[in-house]
Amino acid sequence: MFGSLGLPELLILLAIVVLIFGVNKLPKLGKGLGEGIRNFKNSVRTEEKTASEEDEQVATKDANDA
Repeated sequence: MFGSLGLPELLILLAIVVLIFGVNKLPKLGKGLGEGIRNFKNSVRTEEKTASEEDEQVATKDANDA
C-alpha cells in the first residue's frame, strides 16, 4: 500500500499535516501517539503474562488432580 509512495508524495503529506494541525501542535500529537502505542504494548504484554500464568495454574491443578 505504502510501497509506491516516494519522497515527493511524503513531503506533500507532511505539508498537509502541518497545515491541518499547525506547527505548535505537532510535538503534542507525536507525544500522544507515542504514549498510546506504549500503553497498547504494555497492555498486550500484561495480557500475555496473565494468560501464561493462568495456563501454568491450570497445568499445575491438572497435575495435582491426576
